[in-house]
Amino acid sequence: MSTLTVSKAIREGLHEEMVRDKNVVVLGEDMAVMGSVFAITQGFLDEFGPLRVIDTPISESGFTGMAVGMAMRGLRPVVEWMYDDFITVCLDPVMNQAAKMRYMTGGQVKVPIVFRAPIGAGRRNAGQHSQCLEALFTHIPGLKVVAPATAADAKGMLKSAIRSDDPVVFLEHKLLYAKKEEIPDGEYMIPLGKADIKRPGKDLTILTWSRQLYFSLEAAETLASQGIDAEVVDLRSLVPLDWETIKASVQKTGNVMVVEEGARRGGIGAEIAAEIQEELFDDLDAPVARVAAANVVSPFSPPLEDAMFPHPADIVAAAHKLLAK
Repeated sequence: MSTLTVSKAIREGLHEEMVRDKNVVVLGEDMAVMGSVFAITQGFLDEFGPLRVIDTPISESGFTGMAVGMAMRGLRPVVEWMYDDFITVCLDPVMNQAAKMRYMTGGQVKVPIVFRAPIGAGRRNAGQHSQCLEALFTHIPGLKVVAPATAADAKGMLKSAIRSDDPVVFLEHKLLYAKKEEIPDGEYMIPLGKADIKRPGKDLTILTWSRQLYFSLEAAETLASQGIDAEVVDLRSLVPLDWETIKASVQKTGNVMVVEEGARRGGIGAEIAAEIQEELFDDLDAPVARVAAANVVSPFSPPLEDAMFPHPADIVAAAHKLLAK
């Protein structure tokens, strides 16, 4: 095992794939000379050259559309949007081209592309650089959507995403980049569409992903000290969703909550709650609970931003409310 930060694990996975396959290219703003704003591709320009590590103009619509064309012609581009908020200016090539092209050509054209998108609040970046837009991406048929939290998962799932013949939105929480963790030595891959039980339990299922995984694990330890044994399921992959792992956990515990950093209204938690209550109603002891961010624009003010998204204490309180029903 090696110890790496999440950002270096992503970098290592991307580097391995670029060495393995000359068709893998990276592009986006400040990706080459600067090595990306989060230092993911530092040194790549010297090693792989300007045809595979491409600095682009500040035009997300332009370089995203260009990357979709590159993928249709046989390359495997990895695009960085710098912030997932910027999807708003390049939605057409993602939603109407990348996501639909394989279907519209009857399978004749593949679009093997990865859209890397840093997400999340906590850095005081205010309304246009702090969102978690997973629900938007999951609503677009044709896209795979993954949101790993751990260093090991980030590396293994990125390699799987790059090798996928379908477009993948790969979401990385900015406040996890510096987190150091152990990852396996050597090459390994983690399949998309497979959840991981990060903490087994018998009284309550917590379904979560990205940074809220760590808040959920912290909350689970607090609940354990209070006599409540919570199982924490890291979904990791939102499309495809690992329904079998969810089903087995819900049938074991009978109580379930979904914890997400995205805004509550129209969130993924609503979809998962609806699916569980349609398919597993007889296995539930209480309605599915949801913990999510407030339906507000992410504030610049530190106290207001901290109050906007869920923390471990919010998860603990929601668990007690759920189990009291």
